[in-house]
Amino acid sequence: MKAVVLEGERSVSVSDVPDATLPGPDGAVVKVEKTGICGSDLHLYHLTMGGQGVRLGHEFIGTITDVGADVHTVRAGDRVLVSGVIGCGRCVACLARDPSVCRKGGTRVFGTTLDLPGGQAEAVGVPAADSAMLKIPEKVTDEQAVLLTDILPTGFLGARMADIKPGASVVVIGCGPVGLMALRCVSLFGAGRVLAVDMVPERRARAEALGAEPVDPADGGTPAQIMARTNGWGAEAVIEAVGADQTILDAIMCAAPGATVAVIGANMNLALPIPMALLFFKRLTLRSTLASVPSTWDALVPLVSSARIQPDEVFTHKMGLSEAAEAYRMFDAREDGVGKVLLDPAR
Repeated sequence: MKAVVLEGERSVSVSDVPDATLPGPDGAVVKVEKTGICGSDLHLYHLTMGGQGVRLGHEFIGTITDVGADVHTVRAGDRVLVSGVIGCGRCVACLARDPSVCRKGGTRVFGTTLDLPGGQAEAVGVPAADSAMLKIPEKVTDEQAVLLTDILPTGFLGARMADIKPGASVVVIGCGPVGLMALRCVSLFGAGRVLAVDMVPERRARAEALGAEPVDPADGGTPAQIMARTNGWGAEAVIEAVGADQTILDAIMCAAPGATVAVIGANMNLALPIPMALLFFKRLTLRSTLASVPSTWDALVPLVSSARIQPDEVFTHKMGLSEAAEAYRMFDAREDGVGKVLLDPAR
């Protein structure tokens, strides 16, 4: 079968790999129908995590072709979306749909290690199928289902973790796909004034179309602009959706006294210096998480099904799996107004 394989820094190929097989009696095999490229995939693309030979992708949907004997909630022929983050599937946390705190240390992300091949492929072996999968509801489109595998839950959790009070001023730093999901969700929690920060004009325009005030960090720096626009007070809730060292520090600098900063951008820097004096004297709350995707489905599926949230507009480019190398290059370079790329393994 074909799969997208990381060959080296900024280099991927669509290569022949062994066919997907059942990963165990609690697993399933999914024939992939649609798969997305995520901003966090660029960490692997830049070799800041992962390594050569990893089969990429943690956002995918498809049809089950085989299930293990211990799988009870899905069966062959079901169309499913798969959580990009999985756990052991058996512990108290996993049974509560919270794989990011798996009690058996089984938290993993598809397509980031050699032992859990990703979904940018023709098929995938999915462990812990009962806890990792959801049958695609009738009123959910394929594009929406792909977004429910990772970035819509991530944006939702960012908004929830930010402790947004009714009428609060909110800053979202980073208006890529994850940031746009957060922008779509802040209104669910009663956000008042929303400011959206990004250096890319097309992304600021998309944020403005969602009702946010666009902020260009090139115009004097993000903290200075947010302070100027809030009369020196700062934002009462800040969501960081980039994961860069500087944007995380900017998020803390933007926060008003007593505010909450929610970091949902992936940052792998163990030596990131946190300005503790600011957290201490401004009584800030700093939160971050690897998204427990299944924990959000009960809330998000009805919102998507009823069109309360319409997230699929984030896809700007639909390409074949065979075009993955060009898709990664374009997404990384932010060319052609790219927002998010959807890949079709049938092409």
